[in-house]
Amino acid sequence: MSEEKVDRGRLEIHPDECKGCGLCIEACPVKVIQFAETVINKQGYHPAQYTGSGCTGCGTCFYACPEPGAVTVYRLKKQS
Repeated sequence: MSEEKVDRGRLEIHPDECKGCGLCIEACPVKVIQFAETVINKQGYHPAQYTGSGCTGCGTCFYACPEPGAVTVYRLKKQS
C-alpha cells in the first residue's frame, strides 16, 4: 500500500514555456515531476508536469530549469 506524500510546497510548471529538456525531472530530489505523456505544448514538446503530491518546495527544479518562467515554486506555511 503506497502512502500519499505530504506537500510542503506547491509547484507550477507552465507547459507553453517548457521545452521538455527533463533537467527539472532529474534534479527533483523527491521525484515528483514527470513528462506529460498526452500533452504537447505549442512548441511541439511533451512538457514536464507535477505528479500532484509530495513537493517539498526546495526549488531545485526552478534552479535547474534553463527557461525563465517555466517553473514556479512556492513554500507552504506549516499547518498548526
